[in-house]
Amino acid sequence: MIYKSIIKPLMFDLEAEKAHETAMNLGKIASRNTLLRLAGKSLYNFSSSRLSQTFWGLDFRNPIGLAAGFDKNGEITEIIEAIGFGFTEVGSITANPSTGNPRPRAFRLESDQSLINRMGLNNDGAQTIVRRLEKKQLGIPLGVNIAKTHDPEIVGDKAIQDYLFSFREAHKVADYITVNISCPNTTEGKTFEDPGALDELLAALNIKEDASAIPTLVKFSVDLDRSQLEALLDICEQHRVNGYVATNTSNSREGLHTDANRLKEVGRGGLSGHAICARSTQIIRWISEITNGQKPIIGVGGINSFETALEKIRAGADLLQIYTGLVYEGPGLIKRINKKLDRHLKEHHMDSIHQLEKMDK
Repeated sequence: MIYKSIIKPLMFDLEAEKAHETAMNLGKIASRNTLLRLAGKSLYNFSSSRLSQTFWGLDFRNPIGLAAGFDKNGEITEIIEAIGFGFTEVGSITANPSTGNPRPRAFRLESDQSLINRMGLNNDGAQTIVRRLEKKQLGIPLGVNIAKTHDPEIVGDKAIQDYLFSFREAHKVADYITVNISCPNTTEGKTFEDPGALDELLAALNIKEDASAIPTLVKFSVDLDRSQLEALLDICEQHRVNGYVATNTSNSREGLHTDANRLKEVGRGGLSGHAICARSTQIIRWISEITNGQKPIIGVGGINSFETALEKIRAGADLLQIYTGLVYEGPGLIKRINKKLDRHLKEHHMDSIHQLEKMDK
């Protein structure tokens, strides 16, 4: 395991955001280099017809995608495809570019295999990112995650127009669009997790009336209780949302092993990784139950092994995304999950992930 024995110790000697920037710089070099992409494919790719699925008319060669937040600006999509991801989601992108919150704003909780970030939606802005993506040719589905610009003065109708601008820009390049209503890393908080605000936003996006609309998903917070989730899902279903991403990060610090003084030192921000795995899986299960399994669900939150991936599929996830697991386990995690998932399907005489998901129904 080269990553865990050599690369990870070097990366973890760096401050968390600096390590991420280093990984991104290496990814940009690899994305531009044919030989490095071929090497990545040779080391990490795994394919099996049992893992392929089709949703929204898009072909996913395997269920493992890169979660939004890693490649915010769409700069390393080529190497992401090469190392075996079945799809990728860039962003969150916002109408206006933003440098985000002051540093430090990303922190590791190693004893919890988790991260806390308060990046503040730093990104190059929708127009710049879309122009970059227009030049790329990918063989895997591309999702674009959109959020409201990190500016507390953008509220009310201005906030809706802000989303709408990014939504229209994303239409130029995205295979699907994720509407991020739950990002906890801006100063004004969860502006569109209020049912009334969500209804106004989805009405403006006009998903149900626009036949040309790209498949549009909504991403929920992990901190919702069932009644809150039911209220939001009712609105989403009225607007014919095409699917759901579960979940975003958490504001809660409940159940962490990390020392309380360390948590106080870190301060506010969204918690991701193994610490939110069980809660994320619960949200997936609730969505599947409430919608009677009729809408595709992308499960994300704490996937760091085949076992945690399998739990989410059995709860109702059709596709999966990883981010924090990649930080702690390295790119080999993608291949390990896919190989074990394929073996599991074969051992149970199943031809598809869909059959596995229905085992516990």
